[in-house]
Amino acid sequence: MKKVQIGSQEVQVGEVDELCRVLADEVESLLVARAEQGKCAVLGLATGSTPLPFYDELIRRHREEGLSFANVISFNLDEYEGLGRDHERSYWCEMWRNLFDHVDVKQENVSVPPSVSDDPDRAAAKYEAAIQAAGGIDWQLLGIGGEGHIGFNEKGSSLNSRTRRVTLARKTIIDAAPSFGGEENVPTHAITMGVASILEAERVVLMARGASKKEIVHRAICGEVGPEVPASFLQNHINVGWFLDGDAAGS
Repeated sequence: MKKVQIGSQEVQVGEVDELCRVLADEVESLLVARAEQGKCAVLGLATGSTPLPFYDELIRRHREEGLSFANVISFNLDEYEGLGRDHERSYWCEMWRNLFDHVDVKQENVSVPPSVSDDPDRAAAKYEAAIQAAGGIDWQLLGIGGEGHIGFNEKGSSLNSRTRRVTLARKTIIDAAPSFGGEENVPTHAITMGVASILEAERVVLMARGASKKEIVHRAICGEVGPEVPASFLQNHINVGWFLDGDAAGS
């Protein structure tokens, strides 16, 4: 793995397995340190295909090296509206299938925004309050959408935005359509942590893979900071890490 400069940002570039090992090292160090202090580690986690090899590495360390998640509190970035936890495409279901079912995390310590609620705005505010009550997020994982969204903070999201109900962009729906069996099956709304919620994490890491992410990654890293590309707000975080494979970095 190598460090390169893109704009004013230092970027980690390497093969996917290298990136995942480095990210897992960060998480392992955090979990061990918090356990020694008798405290919980608060993780902000993401879904999608990008983090799957990283989750596989965490599972491997749990099974083969005894890395414990018993002192982890987790908050997921977002969730589709209306699916319910049992739906195979819900982020609750995906997180348990791809990580939580394979480690010793306590179910009561896992939080994903509610998919079904009588009052989504109130549910979103309650989720935000739960993050604050946990002491804030120690380590936040992000992917990046085709138009630069982080979580479901679509283009136009404010720097000051908090956890809230959002309308999904057309491109987001199109991108999700194959996994839902067609655009007509993709939810039109979601609950997402806001930009401000994400930026308050002590450490933020963004992982991107594949040539399709190259252009938007470069706009996020060295383009103008603003709501046109919500990921660009990360440029101003004091402890951000950019982790890219060669295709996403363009190297």
